[in-house]
Amino acid sequence: MTKMMPFIDLSRQQHRIRDSLEQKIKNVLDHGQYIMGPEVKELENMLANYVGVKHCVSVANGTDALLIAMLALDIKANDEIITSPFTFIATSEMIALLGAKPIYVDIHEQTYNIDPSQIEKAITERTKAIIPISIYGQCANMNEINEIAKKYNIPVIEDGAQSFGATHYDKKSCSLSKIGCTSFFPSKPLGCYGDGGACFTDDNEIAERMRSIRVHGQKERYHHTQIGINGRMDTLQAAILIAKLEIFEEEVILRNKLGDKFNALLKDYYMTPYIEKQNTSVYAQYTLRVGNRSQFMHNLKEIGIPTAIHYPTPAHLQPAFFDPKYPHKSLPISEKVASEVVSLPFHPYLLEDEIEFIISSVIKQST
Repeated sequence: MTKMMPFIDLSRQQHRIRDSLEQKIKNVLDHGQYIMGPEVKELENMLANYVGVKHCVSVANGTDALLIAMLALDIKANDEIITSPFTFIATSEMIALLGAKPIYVDIHEQTYNIDPSQIEKAITERTKAIIPISIYGQCANMNEINEIAKKYNIPVIEDGAQSFGATHYDKKSCSLSKIGCTSFFPSKPLGCYGDGGACFTDDNEIAERMRSIRVHGQKERYHHTQIGINGRMDTLQAAILIAKLEIFEEEVILRNKLGDKFNALLKDYYMTPYIEKQNTSVYAQYTLRVGNRSQFMHNLKEIGIPTAIHYPTPAHLQPAFFDPKYPHKSLPISEKVASEVVSLPFHPYLLEDEIEFIISSVIKQST
């Protein structure tokens, strides 16, 4: 069988920063503060400065980031949260975990982000937040969404799990709403070597609430003023992210150049990623839409090119959320896109011969 190339090759990045990684990990081993050590605060300051907000609250993972953000906004059972169905289940899952209800709005057919033109008609007196999800590395149309939210006095939580490093009207992802959330899962554009995440805000009170929530609702040791969770980022992951953040801006540039190259070479054959003029993308995935997807993926696998589907089943059709007696309304664009998308190997350290092999092989599938 043909040897499979990596879908994302983290080893090349690791080789580049190995000395810095090992030194930063050694520092943690030497001081032994594995929980909330000094690297955690150092990372939070670096991330807040990078994003351009007053507060970064590091957390255990991107899913906890969403949960902590909603707890900080006092989301409760029977509240309604407007969001997108076309994404990983984590966003809907955390809404449901609080007893609230995800209200799905269909996506824009070109960007695959939530369609702002459909949000207003989904708002009811029970709507307590809007959570746009930035898919594939590109921010949702946050300016338009914020205008709608302001009209109804509804907070917006930006789910930037895939868009950290991207911009919207020259502002960084996670600085675009009341609270921004992201994930540092290893395969993300900025990823640690385990789980990690963060929440961002300019609101002092919300920041303090989130800091308390991530440590079991403590205001001070053994004094719990609210219900919280064990949601801290561990010090080793913070140290790893510090090393990676030092080269992140360069990697964002490399991602954009590579995305532009893929687009230029593939646009005559497939529906390639569409980046709106007010946005930049970090290409968290490089995703095409194809016909006969199963055959397309099989043919590439046979020659050693892995592929992935992000995401095959929209949230409103997941068994956890689908009740045939009370089905959600059809969301035709999400359903159509989910049946056609396929992601290709993509990362900043792809070699020229690998790029040529991927592109030429993908073009052959179009004939």
